[in-house]
Amino acid sequence: MKLKGFWLPLLIWGAVLLISALLYPQMPDRIPTHWNWRGEIDGWGDKQWAAWLMPAIMLGLLLFFQILPWLSPRQFDIESFRPTYDVIIVMLMLMFASLHVVFLLPAVGLHPPVDTTVMVILAAFFMLLGTVLDKVRRNFFVGVRTPWTIASERVWNDTHRVAAKLFFWSGLLGIAAAVVLPLLGWKAFLGLPIILLGALASVPYSLFRYKQLERRGELDVPVQNP
Repeated sequence: MKLKGFWLPLLIWGAVLLISALLYPQMPDRIPTHWNWRGEIDGWGDKQWAAWLMPAIMLGLLLFFQILPWLSPRQFDIESFRPTYDVIIVMLMLMFASLHVVFLLPAVGLHPPVDTTVMVILAAFFMLLGTVLDKVRRNFFVGVRTPWTIASERVWNDTHRVAAKLFFWSGLLGIAAAVVLPLLGWKAFLGLPIILLGALASVPYSLFRYKQLERRGELDVPVQNP
């Protein structure tokens, strides 16, 4: 297992753990743990576990992502795009770290607009993911994994070039929606479909591209004789 890309995510996790430790003495015994789509608190939990839940999840994810390259079949090796893979892990850890801070602030008397802030964080993650998605090579764990992208390396590469643009622009529009919608009296989470539609649009595109190449006889998949 290579640990070259492990240290920066581990540092982010350590910072999250430190934030929990610093804020813990100021927290009441029960702290907010869940918000509805309107950004209103509708769930509470004992701080003895709630303050440490996100760091525990982040550590589990970090360890899981370190194991994935070892699990990958040789023909679909994550090492072929390892620098990009490491960047994606950092992005994920930063996203969870940001969410953790936002969720802890109400426990110490600070009340940011949770719906808007969470939407901006999620949209920013998708936008940043779009800057590197076209560098992800064919594998079973990361990227737009459909039967058609897995079957054809060309379809994979073409789909991820399109997906990179879709993720970036839908993320950017999601940030704009999160800021503008509350000014118009709407809830920020109503902008979530923009992100989801942008991300999911790459799935039917992979089918379209596969069938297009198949009709042209340009598909890089061996044809099996009956």
